[in-house]
Amino acid sequence: MNYLILPHIKIHNANALSSPFTIGFPAMSAWLGVVHLMQRRVSQEFDNIEFSSVGVVSHKANLHIFRDKGDYVSSIIGTSNPLDKDGKRPSFIEEPRIDLEVSLVVEIKESLSSNKSNRLATYIKDIMNSGLKVASGDILSFKTPKIKPIKSPKDLIKYVGIGYALIQRRDLMLEQMREGKDALEALVDLTAVHYKCEMENEKALWQSSRKSDGWIVPISIGFMGISELGKAKNQRDKETLHRFAESVVTIGEFRMPHRLDTLDDMMWEYRYDAKKSLYLCETKSTKE
Repeated sequence: MNYLILPHIKIHNANALSSPFTIGFPAMSAWLGVVHLMQRRVSQEFDNIEFSSVGVVSHKANLHIFRDKGDYVSSIIGTSNPLDKDGKRPSFIEEPRIDLEVSLVVEIKESLSSNKSNRLATYIKDIMNSGLKVASGDILSFKTPKIKPIKSPKDLIKYVGIGYALIQRRDLMLEQMREGKDALEALVDLTAVHYKCEMENEKALWQSSRKSDGWIVPISIGFMGISELGKAKNQRDKETLHRFAESVVTIGEFRMPHRLDTLDDMMWEYRYDAKKSLYLCETKSTKE
């Protein structure tokens, strides 16, 4: 299988508000969205090329927050641009931002000749140099795109180096919910850090623990419709049916690629469930 590898993309000021109640790494819909945009542009120049799934490997992340000495919580560093007509700071909705360095791994369904692979890689490079936005952030730099056959997660190391692939851990949520907890209780319980203090030789020894091992995080993976499909007053696209939706949040894990069993564990793709009104991004290994 051929994969388009976009190594070490440095992104400035990406949107860190992945859902109404989670902040940090951009939502999976943002990563699949930028690859979908590439797909549409590629389709104008190349026939029969389909990007079927996307993997994200994080190398660096710097969330724009500030915590002064003695503070218990962090504050968002907001810019509130632009100033109003009187030159004053306007009222604004806080928009948390993050600087990232990531590598994207994109599955290509079709087999490609060497000549077509080189042409496609060059075309992708031109797209990324054309002012492309990633999760509303600006691309500062990136290494040359490559198209390579990859058979296992360990093969990624030589192309993207050290990093953490984002995988889905819905199994942890289901395990907690089978014990009688609702989804929000399960989410909080899995991400909470518990501290314990013991006294030894008149010294306080602090220990921290979590419900599950690994780098566990809440992640936004799509939307759930909360209204019927229909027309809305003053909707922008008059041809497409409209519906109100809310974010779907579950548990994910950052894990080094060489610790994955298969590439499907880190490759995300779209899934639409009409009966449950779900518009999701799911890893191939967990797709129902």
